[in-house]
Amino acid sequence: MRFKRSLSTKGSIPTGSMGDIVFLLLVFFMATTIFKLEEGLSVTLPRAESGMRVPRERVTHVWMNARGEITIDDRFLMVSSVANVLTQKMRENPQLIVGLNVDSSIPYERIDDLLMRLREANAINVSFTNQVETR
Repeated sequence: MRFKRSLSTKGSIPTGSMGDIVFLLLVFFMATTIFKLEEGLSVTLPRAESGMRVPRERVTHVWMNARGEITIDDRFLMVSSVANVLTQKMRENPQLIVGLNVDSSIPYERIDDLLMRLREANAINVSFTNQVETR
């Protein structure tokens, strides 16, 4: 009696549970991803009777807290460098709206200085951010 030797073996990767693994990885990454929103500074905004929402991509936020610290898109800046940063942003997007988030306890002289820097950067679309009063 002669035995036949079989040398051919088929190599394959089982893909039956591949969809389950991909789905579990997708759920894991969706659950653990953190989307960073603009943090800005701790600012107490003035109150207003009404407000209007503007699309997020058309607005750059300038924050000024009670101590006079300024941030633009989470970058701390000196008042003197605000014009340079906003000039660059205005070149990238001429329809840009500058949203000023200024603490309500800041003296107007400091706000006026900031507004002069915005004028130097030719940022004429300025919106003062406020909190809408609830009645």
